[in-house]
Amino acid sequence: MFLDSCLRLRVYNLQLNVEHCLSAPIHVVTSSTDVCGNFRKVNKSGNMLLNLKYISLGVLVFQTTSLVLTMRYSRTFKEEGPRYLASTAVVIAEMMKIAACLLIVYKDSDYSFKALNRVLQDEIMNKPMDTLKLAIPSGIYTLQNNLLYVALSNLDAATYQVTYQLKVLTTAFFSVTMLGKNLGVYQWLSLLILMAGVTLVQWPTDTTEEVKQELSAGSQFVGLIAVLSACLSSGFAGVYFEKILKGTKQSVWIRNIQLGLFGSIFGIMGVYVYDGQRVKEHGIFQGYNKFTWIVVILQALGGLVIAAVIKYADNILKGFATSLSIILSTLISYFWLQDFVPTSVFFFGAILVITATFLYGYEPKNISDPSKA
Repeated sequence: MFLDSCLRLRVYNLQLNVEHCLSAPIHVVTSSTDVCGNFRKVNKSGNMLLNLKYISLGVLVFQTTSLVLTMRYSRTFKEEGPRYLASTAVVIAEMMKIAACLLIVYKDSDYSFKALNRVLQDEIMNKPMDTLKLAIPSGIYTLQNNLLYVALSNLDAATYQVTYQLKVLTTAFFSVTMLGKNLGVYQWLSLLILMAGVTLVQWPTDTTEEVKQELSAGSQFVGLIAVLSACLSSGFAGVYFEKILKGTKQSVWIRNIQLGLFGSIFGIMGVYVYDGQRVKEHGIFQGYNKFTWIVVILQALGGLVIAAVIKYADNILKGFATSLSIILSTLISYFWLQDFVPTSVFFFGAILVITATFLYGYEPKNISDPSKA
């Protein structure tokens, strides 16, 4: 009885404290033991986290949509003189990414060049085997970036955006085969819906003949092969990157510096092999304009921005970002770029792809058995 009375008294006091917290005016907290202040702190942190999620959603949509649209426009914009070389744009983007990451590591090192040098020595130079492991995903990412230029030179932005979601399928495949992950029923179902949606988007219709007069069947096929290859390389590189970095404590900025170093080397090799003669004739920056530089900056800094905010974005938020990006790309391709004629088949396929994206990230709640409680 005594213990029961004590417990009731404590509960009653707790209720009084809560009621007081809800009715008391806002004041400056001077004590860490102030219950009302702690309550408001939790509420404020919750609102801040919610705001960060919405900011993350905006950044994800802006990055995904703007890069695709500006890259498409820069590759189809008719201007006098030679068109800019995609291979050089990839190299410059990698160098920009290295510079940005170095600045961030320099800031984290309290703006000390000595501390920065020590971090680079310890994390990169003194760990040659760990650094070399990143050569494979870096080379694949460099290939993927070049393939995206080829794809958007031959496909409209809307078709590219929807078809590129097949990277979910390739990532799932390599996750199962390389990491031994188990997919649930919803994931397998979403992959089937995804394949059906992409098939419908690529399905030829009579209403797109006007667009195909400018884009030949051959160039459409080249664009499709390029985006499918990019999906394959994206899935493999992402899973391989996840596999080799499991258990490491390196920061994301150090990892991006390592990837950028190898990416620059592979990119320069690509420039020399495929565009060496044209670089000799017209220079590295031939055909560059303001749209080219926007594409390069978005490609260089976009991934870093996503890496910084991705921890606030859950699977549902990523699904919203993908869906909004597809819708915006479709609308802008039709009204601004005017290189895309939407059809009912395309819309149905796009809806299937958006549905599959949400379904793949869906995590059913585990309902506990009350009898076991």
